[in-house]
Amino acid sequence: MGETTGRPAHLSSSVPDPWSVPVLPKPRRPHPKVVVKADLLPAVSVLSTAGLLGFPLAWLWSRLAPPQRMRVINDRGGLAPLELESWHRFDDLAIYGFLALGAGLLIGIVTWLLRERRGPVVLIAATGGAALAGWLGTTMGVSFANGRYEIASAPAVGDIIAKAPQIESPWIFLAAPLMTTLAYTLLTAWSGREDLGRRLG
Repeated sequence: MGETTGRPAHLSSSVPDPWSVPVLPKPRRPHPKVVVKADLLPAVSVLSTAGLLGFPLAWLWSRLAPPQRMRVINDRGGLAPLELESWHRFDDLAIYGFLALGAGLLIGIVTWLLRERRGPVVLIAATGGAALAGWLGTTMGVSFANGRYEIASAPAVGDIIAKAPQIESPWIFLAAPLMTTLAYTLLTAWSGREDLGRRLG
């Protein structure tokens, strides 16, 4: 005796059951590709515009950074800082660091708002522009400060003069590009879209 099944014996096992629900394969969404050629010109604009922030960054630092009050100790122009005035060396560096971090954050957020150009090309341009702004801020800031606290005549021994603030660590210029990269990366992760929302622009 053969086994009793609900399907006639003359039907092949390859014939689908009319009562079964077909499972359709999920459509594959094409992965967004990195756009390079179309983003090159906007990237150049982002780099140059971000780099120009170095000038207001330098001017603002030269106005906020405190000078050191120094006493002239000999005829050769030797200087000695007054008590506690040497702490302003750290203050000058810290003030520039905070200003540079703020500039980098601003560059990262504004660049992210360029929705139709989001991607690695513009990110690299924004980081390069922030690095340029940081370099201009350190070099031009010291020049602005020297011009502001310029001594018109030679001081006498015992006089107290204001020494222009200085940026003693040139590596502080990296604060702006690091903050730009961090801000843009965090916004990218927060977005959660494969195309970063470019198609919605």
